[in-house]
Amino acid sequence: MRKLVSLVAVAAVACAAVVALATNAPARGPGTSYTVLQMNLCLSGISGCFPRTSYPAVLDEAAAEVVDHEPQAVTLNETCSGDARAMAERTGYHLRFAAVRYGATDLSCVKPRGRGVFGIAVLTKAPIVSSDDRAFHVQADFEQRRWVCASTTDAVTACTAHLSTRGSARARRTNDAECRELRGVLARYDAAGTTVFGGDVNRRASCAPSTMWATEDTAAAQSSGIQHVYGSASLAAPTARVTAAVHTDHDFLLTAGRLYARPRGQR
Repeated sequence: MRKLVSLVAVAAVACAAVVALATNAPARGPGTSYTVLQMNLCLSGISGCFPRTSYPAVLDEAAAEVVDHEPQAVTLNETCSGDARAMAERTGYHLRFAAVRYGATDLSCVKPRGRGVFGIAVLTKAPIVSSDDRAFHVQADFEQRRWVCASTTDAVTACTAHLSTRGSARARRTNDAECRELRGVLARYDAAGTTVFGGDVNRRASCAPSTMWATEDTAAAQSSGIQHVYGSASLAAPTARVTAAVHTDHDFLLTAGRLYARPRGQR
């Protein structure tokens, strides 16, 4: 009889542990939709693609994409701090911006001026609780390349980066090194919890770690295959589609998946 009581007590403790684990899991229903929208907006004012933006038409187009699709995360390349802030205000999203330096200084956006400095950004529907951004260790030219990641209250970390172009042998080696470093950064975030990435990686081969899936804008009419979105295994059954962009030289990549809760720290 005493042995039976002991077994019942063990079962009760195990049941309590399961309840506690469920309580500590992120407050997210099974299979919740999670969407990432990747955009390269060509906003510096000095690039050859800038006349096409018909500024500020490019901002109107990008903001309309966000409003129409309501993604949980938006990743922006070739943006400006003031323009990214304006997009966040227009859409109600939360913002983390990382300046991309030119030489020893930040690059002021022009045509018109007063739009802040050049860089990359992450916009999220959920409030941001922490973020980090760093330059890649290997750089190819005057334009610094870097990454930024923002962790949100829905227990997802959203990251972006804009890697070097591959126009020469040296540039290809640099892009490969940046890709390896990005893979390591994403692997560390993915080991801690659900992670997504969107960016212009200037290559067709994936930079995703083995624990994450990858989608590409291979259906794009402009510079196809070089914009990627990656996601953790907890973001299941990803589907990707491309929307034509009128005012920038890259189409928009929208990837959606079903997000299943997992305790942070568990793969």
